[in-house]
Amino acid sequence: MYNYSPKKSFPWFNVSMIFFYQYFCSMENTRLDRVSKLLQKDLGEILQYDLKHVTKNSMVTVTKVNVSPDLSVAKVYLSLFATSDKKALLTAIKRRSKEIRGKLGFRIKNQMRVVPDLQFYEDDSLDYIENIDNLLKD
Repeated sequence: MYNYSPKKSFPWFNVSMIFFYQYFCSMENTRLDRVSKLLQKDLGEILQYDLKHVTKNSMVTVTKVNVSPDLSVAKVYLSLFATSDKKALLTAIKRRSKEIRGKLGFRIKNQMRVVPDLQFYEDDSLDYIENIDNLLKD
């Protein structure tokens, strides 16, 4: 008979668990990436065309969207250009988040069952890169 000691591990078990983990985790990451790209594209169009009264003459770009694994929350990072007061524009967009979520739901109603809750953040990565460039020039 076989001696099933806890110190010995079965090689087929380790290989199958690694395969299972890689296959299903990569599928989940691929799905989250597709959903985040879909949201990024649609949110960009909504902010550019449908909410001109909020953004006025400023340029708002959706740089990144992070979606939670259960698709209930989406963190949206925005780059704000050609505006004097970035914080005021960001708060105006945050106040309209329910309107934006409704327009987004109308656009993605055939692709997703539930529209995620939107949380808007300012993306300051371009300011950070510019600051590093200025420091390197000096």
